[in-house]
Amino acid sequence: MQLYHSPASPFVRKVMVTLHETGQLDEVELVSTVGNPLDTSKVSRTENPLGKIPTLLRPSGPALFDSRVICRFLDDRAGAGLYPEKRIWEVLTLEALADGIMEAAVLMVYESRCRPEEKIHDFWVEGQWAKIGRALDALETRWISHLAGPLDMGQIACGCALGYLDFRHGDRDWRQGRDSLAQWAARFAERESMQSTKPE
Repeated sequence: MQLYHSPASPFVRKVMVTLHETGQLDEVELVSTVGNPLDTSKVSRTENPLGKIPTLLRPSGPALFDSRVICRFLDDRAGAGLYPEKRIWEVLTLEALADGIMEAAVLMVYESRCRPEEKIHDFWVEGQWAKIGRALDALETRWISHLAGPLDMGQIACGCALGYLDFRHGDRDWRQGRDSLAQWAARFAERESMQSTKPE
C-alpha cells in the first residue's frame, strides 16, 4: 500500500497513529506530499480527484480517502477493534467531533497562508476558533469518561486534534479551564504511536 503523506497534517497523523496501533506500519510506503487548497499538484488527482491528503493506494481496488475511511479500512484489515460495535455510534461521533476541530484549525492556518495579509478575515478566523472552543468544552464536560476507556478511534482522533492545536495554535492556550481534558491529552501523548508521529 502507498499513503500520500505529510507529517504536518493532523488527518495524516491520525492514519499514521492507526498504522502504529494496528501493527501495519511496515506494510505502507509513505509518499511525501505537500499542497494546499490553491495548489494540489503534488497529490495524485487521478487517484483522488479532491487532491487532498491522506490518500491510501491499495494493491487492488480504488484509492481510499479521507482519513475516516482509511482508518476504518485499516482497523477492519487488522481486526484491531478500534470501532467496537457496542460503542460504535459514540466512537463515530467522537471521531467526527475531533475531525471538526482539525478542520477548523487547518482552515485557520490556510487563511493566513493563502490570503494576502490585508485580505485576512479576522472575524472568520475567530469563528473557526469559536467552533473549536465549543468542541473542546464538549470534550471536557461530556466525553472524559469515554476518553478514559479502552482505546478506540475516537480517542486517536482527539489526541491528534489536540496535538495539532499545540503545533499550530499553541498561543491560544486551549487547556485553560479544561483541566480534565488537558490531563488526558498529556497521558495520551505519551503513547509510542503519538511520540513517533509528533510533527516538528
